[in-house]
Amino acid sequence: MNKNQSLPWDHPRFRSWIAVARACQLMQQSLARELAYLDIKPPHLDILVNLFRFEGISQQELARKLLVGRSNMSMLLPQMEKRGLIERRGDKQDKRVLRLYLTESGRRLTKEAMTIQTALIDRMMSDAPIEECELMTAHMERVITLLLRDEREPVEAFGDQ
Repeated sequence: MNKNQSLPWDHPRFRSWIAVARACQLMQQSLARELAYLDIKPPHLDILVNLFRFEGISQQELARKLLVGRSNMSMLLPQMEKRGLIERRGDKQDKRVLRLYLTESGRRLTKEAMTIQTALIDRMMSDAPIEECELMTAHMERVITLLLRDEREPVEAFGDQ
């Protein structure tokens, strides 16, 4: 290895990068454990919460908000529809577009799941001053913006340099 080539763990911000990744992974695992008795997983909760906030959102808009492909949506939505949590309805102006709505059962489950999620957030972050939380939010939103920008830029093929 070239001595000028650095290793990731030699980078001064590597520990921060890893800490964020590990915290995210552990948050998802904790949330999954807490939601298990409701028979939903974090991806289901993401969908339910977005439908709670943005009733009538299209499948495409939902996939974009959740940063997932339409194939992920097409796997999860039928399961949730079969359980009676959501319903898909055609758009009145554009019949090709399906709009998503919570059923009454889905709304009740979402409220219960949001209570669980909020309690978990309180347990994990209650000792962090709100100013620190806001600073962390600003940093993470900047990282998200940069990662999304990089995702949209075409990747050069090997040898096109």
